[in-house]
Amino acid sequence: MPKILGGHPVPRGARSVNWGPLRACRYYDFLVVGMVAVLLCANLIGPAKVGTLSLPLIGLVSFGAGNLFFPISYIFGDVLTEVYGYARARRAIWAGFAALLFATFVSWVILRMPPAATEYNAILQPALETVFGTTGRVVLASIVAYWVGDFVNSFVLAKMKLWTRGRWLWTRTLGSTFLGQGVDSLIFYPLAFHGMWTHDTLLAVMVFNFLFKVGVEAVFTPVTYLVVGRLKRAEGIDAYDRGTHFTPFSLRDEGEAQPTARTR
Repeated sequence: MPKILGGHPVPRGARSVNWGPLRACRYYDFLVVGMVAVLLCANLIGPAKVGTLSLPLIGLVSFGAGNLFFPISYIFGDVLTEVYGYARARRAIWAGFAALLFATFVSWVILRMPPAATEYNAILQPALETVFGTTGRVVLASIVAYWVGDFVNSFVLAKMKLWTRGRWLWTRTLGSTFLGQGVDSLIFYPLAFHGMWTHDTLLAVMVFNFLFKVGVEAVFTPVTYLVVGRLKRAEGIDAYDRGTHFTPFSLRDEGEAQPTARTR
């Protein structure tokens, strides 16, 4: 009788395997780079502009432009966890966290360097301060909310994959995003804007942005299915986090992989 791993029979002669070195996965590095790029753009460029949309039955709504693209980082997190497992998604989250810290430091240093006394700098310096001079409170809220929210997202997806035995991918992508984005919003908006906005404004913005982010995940669900399926076939693996240590404070590469049919 074939061995069962994650609710799926492993072909006779095959077995679950422990992770090998990271270089064994051909596309993992590209996904990490993509996730970090989205985070940097959404967090550094996005907050500089507040967009406005007119929605049916609701009217005009305002939102941070970065929210158009920030949910894509959760899609990257879903794909990384689903295909490569929690431990490797954890490495990607820490990479994004380090990149945000470094980008914040670079912005702080450059903005505080005395500008040369030129007509160009007289125009550029105030513009840079407007675009990249986010207060320390907002920066701290953004980084903390990202770190906690992404780990909640990855943890929930990995656990739900075990509970569902690898079936119904949409339930865990939406479920993990619902909880991850919920925690992200509950941390970011009160920490960044409590005392600056009225309670009604704070609640309205927090709810709208949460629903918007979850909505983006729902819309992109077919794309997530397509990417996950192709990656599993291309890598020849399907990760299940049996025996994985779910602490976020580790870079250990661990987990099990169920062999799948590899394609070129």
